[in-house]
Amino acid sequence: MGKKGKVVLAYSGGLDTSVSVLWLSEQGYDVVTMTADIGQRVIDLQAAKNKALHSGAVKAYVFDLKKTFVEKYVWPALKANGMYQGTYPLTSALSRPLIAKMLVDIAHREGASAVAHGCTGKGQDQVRIEVCATALNPMLEVLAPVRDWHFSREAEVEYAISHGIPAQATKSAPYSIDENLWGRAIECGMLEDPWNEPPEDAYQLTVNPLEAPERPDFVELTFERGIPVALNGERMDGAGLILKLNDLAGSHGVGRIDMIEDRLVGFKSREVYECPAAITLLNAHRALETITLDKRVLTTKRELEVRFAELTYEGYWFSPLKDCIDAFIDETQKYVSGTVKVRLFKGQAVVRGMKADKAIYKHDLATYSEGDAFDHAAAAGFIKIWGLPIRTWTSTFPRNNEEDLSIEA
Repeated sequence: MGKKGKVVLAYSGGLDTSVSVLWLSEQGYDVVTMTADIGQRVIDLQAAKNKALHSGAVKAYVFDLKKTFVEKYVWPALKANGMYQGTYPLTSALSRPLIAKMLVDIAHREGASAVAHGCTGKGQDQVRIEVCATALNPMLEVLAPVRDWHFSREAEVEYAISHGIPAQATKSAPYSIDENLWGRAIECGMLEDPWNEPPEDAYQLTVNPLEAPERPDFVELTFERGIPVALNGERMDGAGLILKLNDLAGSHGVGRIDMIEDRLVGFKSREVYECPAAITLLNAHRALETITLDKRVLTTKRELEVRFAELTYEGYWFSPLKDCIDAFIDETQKYVSGTVKVRLFKGQAVVRGMKADKAIYKHDLATYSEGDAFDHAAAAGFIKIWGLPIRTWTSTFPRNNEEDLSIEA
C-alpha cells in the first residue's frame, strides 16, 4: 500500500490507541503520536512513548500539560462556574480542546495532513476533538480508526497480541475511566443500570461520606480576579492547589456526583464523577461573586454560564459565541477577589464565611443595629413610584376580589 503521509494520533497508551497506531500504519500512514499528562494519577510519559514507538509510530511526542490545562481551560471554566446541566463540572470535556489543539500544533510542525483519535462512534469525545481540531485548521482530515474499524473489544485484544503489543484483559477493569486534575469520570459496567448504587470500588478520589471523619475541616480559599491563588493562606500554583484540595475535600467525601446526563450524541447516560477540588472551588467562587458583583451582572452571568457549559460540553470551545462569553466573564472577574471559608464535612463543601476588600455588600446598609446608614425616610416615596404601574393597571382594569370574601376568619 502506498504512503499516505503523516497523521498525528492522540495516544494514551491504552488498547484503543495502541491498535490505532498499528491500523493506521497498515493503511499507509506514518504515525506520529501525542501523549499528554493533564493530571492523571497513573501516567508514565516515557513508558507511553516507548510503547507508541514499539507499536509502530515513527515519532512520539510526550508533554506535561498540567499547567496549561489549569490556566487555559480549568480556570476559565471556574470563572464561568461551568457546570453542565447544573451538575457536571466538565472534567473530561475541558481536556478535549487542549488535546485537539496539541494535535493541530504538531500536525503543523510535522507537515501532517491528518490527525486521529481513538474514540468510538458512540462517544461524545469524538465530536469534541473533531470539531475543535477543524475549528483550528479546517484543512486537516480527522481519522477515527476505532470508530471506522468496527472491531469488537475482543478482536482488538487479539489483533494487538498478534502484533506483539501487550493487551490487558478487560474483565479486570469493569469501568471506563477518564481522569485529569479537575476530576474523574466513571462509567460502564453495572453503572449503566441507574437502579444500581455505585459500588465503593468505583471511587478512588473520595471516601464514602458515611465513613468520613466525624469532625469537619475548614479551608480558606483566596481568589484574585476570579482565580484561586492561595489555600489556607499559602500561595500555590494552580495544579498544586487543585491536588492539595482534592486530597482535603476527598478525605471528607466531597465531590461525588451521580447523574443522568443528556449526552451530545442524542441519548441519556448514567454518569458518575469524583470532583472534590472542583466542587469545593465552584461553591466558593459562586459565593464570592454574590458579594462582589452587581445584581444585574450576576443575573446575566448566570444565564451565560449555562451557555458556556453547553458550548464546552458540545465541543464548541473554539467558537465565536464562546469567545464573546469569555470576554463578558473576564470583565466580571476583575472584581471577584477575596477569601471564602468552606466547611468540608460528610460529603459537603459548605461556605461558612467570606470577605472581600472591595465587596459591594455594605454592613452599614445591611445592619438593623447601631450605625444603620439606610435612608428609611426614602422608603415611602420609593414604594409609591415602584408600585405606580400596578396601581395604574388596577385602576383601569379593577380586579374581582369577591372570591376572597369566602375565606373564614
